[in-house]
Amino acid sequence: MSRAIVLYLHVHQPYRVRHYTIFDSGNRHDYFNAAYEDDTSNERILKKVAEKSYIPTNRHLLELLEENPGFKLSLSITGTVIEQLERWSPEALQSFKDLVATGRVEILAETYHHTLAFFYSRSEFEMQVEMHRNKIQEIFGQTPRVFRNTELAYNNDLAYWADHAGYKGILAEGWDPVLDWRSPNYVYQPAYTDNIRLLMKNYKLSDDIAFRFGDSKWAEYPLTADKFSHWLSEDPDGTNFNLFMDYETFGEHQWHESGIFGFLEHLPKEWLKTDDHSFMTVSEVIDANESVGQVDMPQTVTWADTERDLSAWLGNSMQSTAIGSLYGLQQQILDTDDLALIDDWRRLQTSDHFYYMCTKWFNDGDIHAYFSPYATPYEGYMNFMNAYRDLQFRLAEKGVMV
Repeated sequence: MSRAIVLYLHVHQPYRVRHYTIFDSGNRHDYFNAAYEDDTSNERILKKVAEKSYIPTNRHLLELLEENPGFKLSLSITGTVIEQLERWSPEALQSFKDLVATGRVEILAETYHHTLAFFYSRSEFEMQVEMHRNKIQEIFGQTPRVFRNTELAYNNDLAYWADHAGYKGILAEGWDPVLDWRSPNYVYQPAYTDNIRLLMKNYKLSDDIAFRFGDSKWAEYPLTADKFSHWLSEDPDGTNFNLFMDYETFGEHQWHESGIFGFLEHLPKEWLKTDDHSFMTVSEVIDANESVGQVDMPQTVTWADTERDLSAWLGNSMQSTAIGSLYGLQQQILDTDDLALIDDWRRLQTSDHFYYMCTKWFNDGDIHAYFSPYATPYEGYMNFMNAYRDLQFRLAEKGVMV
C-alpha cells in the first residue's frame, strides 16, 4: 500500500500593538510602531524569527528539495508576515520564493490578516480571502486550491462555504471526539458537501515534532528520523500522515541546539528508503485518494489547547468584548474609504491580539505566556482597547457617529 507524508507548515507573524496608552488614544495613530528594543517591536521580532527560523529552515528545505526528487511540502503564509518580510527581511522572503520556484511546494489559501472573520462577518472574511489570493499570486505566482482557516478553526459551515467557493480541499484538526474510532490518516469528505475533500491533522505525530521533540523528560526522547519513520511504517492505518505545524517549530520553538534541523534533514532519506513511501502536497494526496467516508463537525474545532475550541481567543469577557466591539465598527470603517484607517482596523482583527488576552493559566497558560509580548492578558487588553478607542476618535473626526 502506498503511503505518503503530507508535511504542511504555517507561516505567520502579527502586527503587535505597542504599549499604547489612553494618552496616546486620540493623539497618535501609530498602534504598531514600537521602539526597536521594545518587547512589542514588530521589526525586532520579525528579524529574530527570520534569522532563527525562516532563513535556516528554508535553506535546509531547499537542499532537501534539490537532493530528494521525491520530497514535497505545503505551506501557508499570511499577508501580515509577507508585508513584514517585504519591509524588514527581503532575504527571508526570497528564500520562500526559492522554495516555491522548485515546483514542489504548494501554498494554501487563508485570510490575509489571520483573522476569525468567518465567525463574525462573512463579507469581511471573503474580502480577506480574496486579498490573500491576490497577494499569493503577486508574490509567488500560485493560485491556492486548498483552504485552511485561521488556527485550523473548522466546522461544517466553513466546509460548505469552501466547497461552493471552488476549493478542492480543506484542513482540520483530527480531534479524537470527532473522529471517534477512525484514523486521521485518510482523505475524508466534509458533511453536506459535494466535491471538496478534508485532510485532518494527525496531532499526536505532529506534536511529537512541534512540542515534544526537545523535551529530555519525554519517554521517546531523543526523537530521530529513523525512529519516526519506523513509527509511521508500523502504523496499520492510513494512506497519508498529515503532519501540520507552525513553521517556527524549526529554529524558534525547537531551537537549533535541540537537533531539530538534523531531524528535518534526515527524515526524507529515511522515509523514502521504502519504495511505496512518498511525500505529497495537500492537492496531490487529495487527487491520489478517494474519500473513505464523511466527517460531520457541527461544532467549531481548532488546533489549539486541550479543548480544541475557540476558547483560547473568545473564552473570557475581555476577549469577547474586544472582538465584538471591533467588528461592530465594520460598516462605519469601510464607508470612510480611508485606506489607512481600514488597514489599521484589519490589522487589529488578527487573532493573536485576542490570544494575548487569554486567561487559561492552568493546562495551557505557559504556552499563551510564551507567545505574548505583554506581561499579563490585561495589559494586552488595555493596549488593544486604547487602539480601538482611537479608531472611534478617527471616525468621529470624519463626522461618523459610533
